[in-house]
Amino acid sequence: MKLSTPVTIARKSLLAGTVAMTLGFGSVTANAAEFINILTGGTSGVYYPLGVGLSKIYADNMEDVRTQVQSTKASVENLNLLQKGRGELALALGDSVKNAWEGNEEVGFPKKLDKLRGIAAVYPNFIQIVASKESGIKTFADLKGKSLSVGAAKSGTELNARTIFGAAGMSYDDLGKTEYLPFSESVELIKNRQLDATLQSAGLGVASLKDLSTSLPVTLVAVPEDVVEKLGPPYISAAIPAGTYDGQDEDVTTVAVVNFLVTHSEVSDETAYQMTKLLFENLPALEAAHKAAASIKLENALKGMPVPLHPGAERFYKEKGLL
Repeated sequence: MKLSTPVTIARKSLLAGTVAMTLGFGSVTANAAEFINILTGGTSGVYYPLGVGLSKIYADNMEDVRTQVQSTKASVENLNLLQKGRGELALALGDSVKNAWEGNEEVGFPKKLDKLRGIAAVYPNFIQIVASKESGIKTFADLKGKSLSVGAAKSGTELNARTIFGAAGMSYDDLGKTEYLPFSESVELIKNRQLDATLQSAGLGVASLKDLSTSLPVTLVAVPEDVVEKLGPPYISAAIPAGTYDGQDEDVTTVAVVNFLVTHSEVSDETAYQMTKLLFENLPALEAAHKAAASIKLENALKGMPVPLHPGAERFYKEKGLL
């Protein structure tokens, strides 16, 4: 497998085997280290630091394992890569996972991704619409005629954006300009007065929006309650608490959708078991990687799972009495 965008690589036991062979112990054969490639998202989002945190946890606690964190365009790309066996674990939005399992061509899945298997529901993504104050945007309706970045094309964020616009009786045609950009690039355009607003589906306190809110005055735009009601599952009503970003003095109504950790059917049962077990045994370390992990709860791990559980994960949940 080609290791694209290597960021964090942990090596265990491989070195010892190599040394033994070098010293001429012909009867000693190094066991091939198992490889876990963790598919995340852009480096300024939440998926990436959580992937780095998981990579360290697995490297420190699993024998003969090498780990890598791969930055991607997030949910849709991650799920397609899993189907092709080009990753062992991925973070993805619940609606993207559901569409992948059903084979929704319109959102980037030409056929059913039948190899996907569930590990755990993790934390909710909040739909966060942030506009520069000077744009004059105060409400969702004010986005009409303005420029908005809706995330990378056919990403989980962009799927969220299209779904919400549809529920609001709007489309991208109502915008003055639609940009399909990752989080950090969207923020840079706003800072340079080349873009009015950005819609980002991420955990609370995402680095890109923290950067934006400390750079210039911003307005967090609420998703109207009637739109929230129309959306239905897997979307849920949520609020961005006051003080999440600089200059945000009150709670802002929005919607959230749960993220899932997903693997594929060709990952061994033991590896899937260890990945699930170590996730829940090391939540404080994962929270240190990003505070979004504070929302990960064992009791919620199976809620709304859109794909079959991996047998290795199933074994863990049976041990915990959840199945």
